[in-house]
Order: sequence, then structure tokens, then C-alpha cells
Amino acid sequence: MKRIYLDHAATSPLHPDVLEAMKPYYETVFGNPSSIHSFGREARRGLDESREFIAKAIGASFDEIIFTSGGTEADNLAIFGSAFANRSHGEHVITTKTEHHGVLHAFQYLEKQGFEVTYLDVDRNGKISAEDVRKALKDNTVLVSVMYGNNEVGTVQPIQEIGNILKNHQAVFHTDAVQAFGIEAINVNKLGVDFMAVSAHKLNGPKGIGFLYARSGRALLPLLHGGEQERKRRAGTENVAAVAGLKKAIEICLNEMGTKRETYEKYRQIILGVFRKAGIRFEINGDVADYLPHILNVSFPGMNVESLLTNLDLEGVAASSGSACTAGSIDPSHVLTAMFDDEARSHSAIRFSFGYGLTEELVKEAAERTAAVLQRLQK
Repeated sequence: MKRIYLDHAATSPLHPDVLEAMKPYYETVFGNPSSIHSFGREARRGLDESREFIAKAIGASFDEIIFTSGGTEADNLAIFGSAFANRSHGEHVITTKTEHHGVLHAFQYLEKQGFEVTYLDVDRNGKISAEDVRKALKDNTVLVSVMYGNNEVGTVQPIQEIGNILKNHQAVFHTDAVQAFGIEAINVNKLGVDFMAVSAHKLNGPKGIGFLYARSGRALLPLLHGGEQERKRRAGTENVAAVAGLKKAIEICLNEMGTKRETYEKYRQIILGVFRKAGIRFEINGDVADYLPHILNVSFPGMNVESLLTNLDLEGVAASSGSACTAGSIDPSHVLTAMFDDEARSHSAIRFSFGYGLTEELVKEAAERTAAVLQRLQK
């Protein structure tokens, strides 16, 4: 029985072209990019070329890209680095109740440090409005953080509208774009964001690498103290091989973005079509107009999510109940809890997510196996 992976929102397989791009930096171009000899200069060249490429891809400048260990570090650097750097201007910060835990837990820490945090509610589609942000703003607000696209239900937030509102306010604007990057066309100046977090392993790149876009002129205190790497904003020898992999992964994403969106939309409709044909009762979670096409979150009334996931795994289908960062937790999804009063909807929700290596045939097979499991459990 062929195993079918439908959990690309948790992590994605490494693209073979990405691996090839990384190999030279493990084998021959292994120097420390801070060294002045030829080995170091070769590594520095690869690092600089990657930084330049990534900056151009999002409409940023070379020195606005900070390489990190991934999305969580990028989020933390933006949140703590900007909040503490601007504390003299105020201690009020704003985020939403459906953020990734890399953001939510950072804001909870800020609360312990004396900051006042406003957690915005979402509607039944998992969405806030730009007006919600406007109403929550105070004179002493120094930071607003709103996820671009939700990692559990795929809802896309009105980032550009929020950016326009914040143009005339002192608050800096951070967005976690880890799940949206590579799916959505992103220009940081058009969006009006000051900080943006991205992670490679969601893009068929390597784990352990990501970047933070940090707008020039915005105050930012470092999390790590040591060497002067990344213009003193992120100490530690750069992971040049992983950076090269990140660059290649982004290059592939940019070239295939339109095709991928169409393909993932087809996968989504294939799954829903199989469920309808089999007479499965289900409810789609997330916005039906503004969503990331590679994420499909579905509740199955009366089903137990743990039992369902276990049986799916036995049938060779890998899906999830939400964020991989809460794997093993028996608590209901904080995202679905924020969206619905009905706790049962959260306890019966499965996330299917699509990516590299899938075909229409595989997706249909996975959907049919899922339908069979559901019918068996219902009996």
C-alpha cells in the first residue's frame, strides 16, 4: 500500500533541485563567510547572492533580510526585538487569537513583562477586519502582529488594508507569512509590513533555516548576542548551505506559483467531491473566498479526531488535526475554538494540506480511503 502525504502545511519534502543547490556548500564551499581568506570569500559570495535574490523577490533591499533558524525565531526576533526597542513609546501591542504559537506564546511572554496585549477576535471564517485593528489602536500601541494566512484553516487576512491603516501610526506591523509565502505573491512595500517571517521547510526547502524581513529604519533589538553576523542583528555563523537551499526553494516557488495554486484548488475539489459522492457529512472550516488553496480543514460531525487520524495512518494517509507544533496535545485547536462556540467542531476537524509530489490520482485515492474510514467509524 502506497503511503500518501497530505500534511505539507506541517512540513514539506525537500525538492531534489534544492538538495543539489546545497551540496557544494557541504563539499567544497565550506568556509566560514566571516573569514577573509578565499574559502571564506567563496562562502560569503553564496550568502550574499542568496540574500540579494530573496530581497528582490519580495521588493526589499539587501540589508533588510536577516537569516534565522526558521519561522519561530523570525517571529520572536520581530516581536521581542521591536517591542522592547520601542518600549519607551508605549507598552500596548495587538495580535489575533488565531496566530501560530510562535507568535501567541511570544505575546504571552510580553504580558508577563508588563505589556498590555489586545487579542483580536475572529469571525466564523477565522478572519478579522482592518477596522478591528483600527478600533484596537491606542496612542501607546507600538506593535501589531497579524498572520498572513492561517496554518490550520488557510484563512487569509486583510494585510494590505491593515498596512494602510498603520501608515500614520507609530506602531510597527509584523506578519507571520510562513504558511502563505510561496503560495501568495508578496511585496512587502505594497503590503505595508515592517517585519515578515518566512521558513524554508514549508517551501520544499531544508529545515532549520528561514528569514526575517526587517524594514530599514525600524528599531530592532537582537535576541542572540555574540559575533557581528547579520549586521549585529543575529549572532552566529550563518548556515550557508541551508541559505542556498532556501534561495533555490524560493526560486522554484516563484516559477511555479500560478500552476501550484490551480493544482491545489483541483486537489481540494477532488477531496470534497469524493466526500459528497460517498454521502459523508462534513463542514469546511475557514474563509470560502480568501484562503490558501493548499490547506483544507474539514470537520466531520460525530467523529473523534484522534481515532480518525489513527485509522487514516493505518490506511497510509497522513493528515493532521492542525498545527504540528501541538502534536500529541488533547486540547482542542485554539484556532477553531476562536472561530466557533461549538467545541465538537474542533474535536472532529482534520487538516489536509497539499504540496510537491502529489498527483490527482494520489489525492483521489487518499480521499477514497478517508471516506471508507469515515463510513466504517460511523457504523
